[in-house]
Amino acid sequence: MGKDVIIALDFENREKTLSFLDRFTEEKPFVKIGMELYYAEGPAIVREIKARGHKIFLDLKLHDIPNTVKKSMAVLSGLDIDMCNLHAAGTKAMMEAALEGLTRPDGTRPMLIAVTQLTSTSQERMQEDLLIREPLDQVVMHYAKCAADAGLDGVVCSPLEAGKVHETCGSSFVTVTPGVRFAGGDVGDQVRITTPEKAKEIGSDYIVVGRPITASEDPVAAYRRCVAEFVG
Repeated sequence: MGKDVIIALDFENREKTLSFLDRFTEEKPFVKIGMELYYAEGPAIVREIKARGHKIFLDLKLHDIPNTVKKSMAVLSGLDIDMCNLHAAGTKAMMEAALEGLTRPDGTRPMLIAVTQLTSTSQERMQEDLLIREPLDQVVMHYAKCAADAGLDGVVCSPLEAGKVHETCGSSFVTVTPGVRFAGGDVGDQVRITTPEKAKEIGSDYIVVGRPITASEDPVAAYRRCVAEFVG
């Protein structure tokens, strides 16, 4: 499987998003559209960015009863996206329903991945806020195994956990890892983080990079540096 860098388009509106993408005159980066942008602009922004030639990861992290998630995924499958996600904590039944809803009549579908634990979650927060007493690493692997058993393509996890996810679920089970920063860069609100180069060594298949690229004075150069360090 080829590795790729996904840019998180964490902008609040269409104008800022397209202005940012306009700076990429040679590359067509794989991009992530999250809640902020999607809720501001709706499906139209997905169609517009897709028409520009970008692959799209629609990051809405669905989590609801199985039937609601199934119907919602059926709607999202009508958008020409390449990847979407949900919370593994929604249970195996929800993930199976999501997969069913996402699959189009011709059998095709976007890649479906599950969020294990957010990279802003620490062991202490998980225990105190969520009352989950098991070690964080063990919880992530259990969620990943449930996602694999449900037929999903992979998980969102910390880059620090990517290698072990492959050991647990197989080399073809995809790891999509946020929490990537350049060496010496600002860590922001992430807890479990690493560099693009280290993420490659550990076994991430895709890295999701936001502020180190989007807040850079030269986003194109920052993106190319990410690609050089991660893809090689």
